[in-house]
Amino acid sequence: MRNPLKASGPLIIPVRCFTCGKVIADKWEEFKRRFDAGESPKEVLDSLGFQRYCCRRMLISHVELVDELLLYSKVGEEEGLNGGQKDRSNAK
Repeated sequence: MRNPLKASGPLIIPVRCFTCGKVIADKWEEFKRRFDAGESPKEVLDSLGFQRYCCRRMLISHVELVDELLLYSKVGEEEGLNGGQKDRSNAK
């Protein structure tokens, strides 16, 4: 099974916690690096100062889907698809 914390492309993590509004995006890189190094998520989150479970869940449950979504946009470009919209570039 693929590790959702291993992303190869651009990162799209929410800037703030959806529940309390605390800024979380600035801690993502360190959380991911330390988790990948084998440290337990609990230890990492505690040391980063995340005490509320709402913020902890934002980092633990985050899944990078950008790579998968980009595959669909490339298919559409190759086939000349434009999302079902009519081409209006020549419209006056």
